[in-house]
Amino acid sequence: MIEIRLARPAEIAVVGEQTVAAYAEFVPAADPYRSRLADAADRADVAELWVALQDGVPVGSVTVSEAGGPYADVAREGELEFRMLGVAPAGRGLGVGAALVRHVLDLGRARGRQRVVMSTQPNMVSARRIYDACGFELAPERAWSPIAGVDLQVLVREL
Repeated sequence: MIEIRLARPAEIAVVGEQTVAAYAEFVPAADPYRSRLADAADRADVAELWVALQDGVPVGSVTVSEAGGPYADVAREGELEFRMLGVAPAGRGLGVGAALVRHVLDLGRARGRQRVVMSTQPNMVSARRIYDACGFELAPERAWSPIAGVDLQVLVREL
């Protein structure tokens, strides 16, 4: 069974390492974004860092932010945003990613939000399968580029 709860201080370092590992094929080693992925402590301090555990061991995490928060890039009023969803290699294929997405959807409903939003790269095919299965739809009018050469799609899930 997968348990999802807010990350505890003793788990922060491993969550950062797992997030970097989960994004390794998409974020080159020299990319400064790697340090942001590794900084789980900041995410836990200024947003919500949710961790998925399998038999008490962290196997994935996701960062959740309200619109206007420091980790909200695309959320508008009435929307909840998630970012940096990462599953450790040992947790892949166990439904961890889908469980984290469903948890975010549940948070959005419980908070009375109209939508959950997130950004993704077109080449993140495995992640996109999870988002599609959870009912997210592409919002092409909200596509954006945080830096030159990085084009992000925005996916939206109505609640």
